[in-house]
Amino acid sequence: MPITLDHLRRYAVARTLFKPTTLMRAINKLGFVQADPIRAPARAQDLTLRHRVIGYRAGELERRYPRLALEEDFFVNYGFLPRAHHALMHPRSAQQAWTEARWKQAQAVCEFVAERGVVHPREVDAHFAHGKTTNWFGGSSNASTQLLDGMHYRGLLRVAGRASGTRTYALPEDAVREDAAPVDKAGIDARLDALIDVIVHKYAPLPDASLGQLVAHLGRGVPQWNAARKPALLRARQRLQRSRVDGVEWLWPANERTQSRRWKPDEQVRLLTPFDPVVWDRRRFELLWGWAYRFEAYTPAPKRKLGYYALPLLWRDRVIGWGNLSVVEGVLHSQLHYVDGRPPRDARFDEALDAELLRMRVFLGLETK
Repeated sequence: MPITLDHLRRYAVARTLFKPTTLMRAINKLGFVQADPIRAPARAQDLTLRHRVIGYRAGELERRYPRLALEEDFFVNYGFLPRAHHALMHPRSAQQAWTEARWKQAQAVCEFVAERGVVHPREVDAHFAHGKTTNWFGGSSNASTQLLDGMHYRGLLRVAGRASGTRTYALPEDAVREDAAPVDKAGIDARLDALIDVIVHKYAPLPDASLGQLVAHLGRGVPQWNAARKPALLRARQRLQRSRVDGVEWLWPANERTQSRRWKPDEQVRLLTPFDPVVWDRRRFELLWGWAYRFEAYTPAPKRKLGYYALPLLWRDRVIGWGNLSVVEGVLHSQLHYVDGRPPRDARFDEALDAELLRMRVFLGLETK
């Protein structure tokens, strides 16, 4: 039986919206959870996890992070990874080399952190008075903040937690340096293969072009191995299952069958974050659901078509519209829009939508009466 877009839709939805489980198990199943600071009505990482973790509440990942085997870091985007996946990317060398003077500053900060255990950027700035510097978008930032960012990126520090949203830092258990012994070619290939498998496992089924895009994004996580990424992509294309559907090459893990009856989406309505793996790939989104979804938070208001933070609206295996949600004086307000201009004429949809809005209120800690 030939593979169709219907098979791919059901597979895409059912495999990632797995039965809710514990927080750590859900993150291990996802492999990576993208983070974003916008809260509308909650942060992306929380909106992703609420569908996949039993009884999840907004802010729970941040509260529990210090006690979990997780790391905040760059992967294909910035977010949260199990430590086993994080370790595959280090020792990491940044594209911009540090001067000897910069390394001396970093070493002094490491000694300062070792004395205190966990530090806030304000403590580092107050102690060292590094001054100001120009940030990447042309503004002024504390030089200490920029140094801490660079140390974290290189693996000299880890994010220990957050204080009112600001990252706090500690020394990693196994500190690394740019001048550490390099990983040999076989090791690099094995690590890149494993990292690409994390990507595929999270975002499958993928159009071939989307896999190439994500492997390019992997350059943020392993810039030291840029030359090895193209051969790794070629190896992935050889080992993954693939099929041409309506003129597009699709890829997915070799041990999964897109036509299996196990891929059966449930009857729930779900409001998804723009960064949810179901909808993250805009190319795949348009192929599977036939309309263009755009994230417009950074689009000037007069040019927005969907809204500041439009949440794709999924029912069964179809994304049928989007919602803009806000909380005003403790009350959840929702504005829902539909691709067909109106909601489905089905009482089961109405019941499922009411249940989803109730779940959203509980998740946000709002009054449910």
